[in-house]
Amino acid sequence: MAKRNWKKIALWSTGVFVGLAVVLMVHIWWVTRPHIDAGTRVMARIDLHQRISREDADRIKSWLYRQEGVKYVLVNPAPGIAVFSFAPLQNDGNRIVREFKTQMGYDRAVRYLPAAGGAGGCPAGF
Repeated sequence: MAKRNWKKIALWSTGVFVGLAVVLMVHIWWVTRPHIDAGTRVMARIDLHQRISREDADRIKSWLYRQEGVKYVLVNPAPGIAVFSFAPLQNDGNRIVREFKTQMGYDRAVRYLPAAGGAGGCPAGF
């Protein structure tokens, strides 16, 4: 009888442990997955690969602000980069860059994508 109770306790303990481990895994997955909603903003950077003047920077800035979903724009003429934030539900960063290249005439412009390692991944270049 004592041996049967020991097996019963071990079986119940193992079952409860496995159940709690599954609940913990589902909870971690649920809270760490990305939630994209109307308030979500994504940063993107365009490397122009050419020198631009202050007037060009102002034209680029006004063009980017006219794009749907774009909220903030910073253009630095010295290194030739443009950083902007946009709502991913309203627009796509690759589409913005593609239209920028065709409409603004900056054929050598490319979207900066950080390395997979994550080091130096700030779009502003800090």
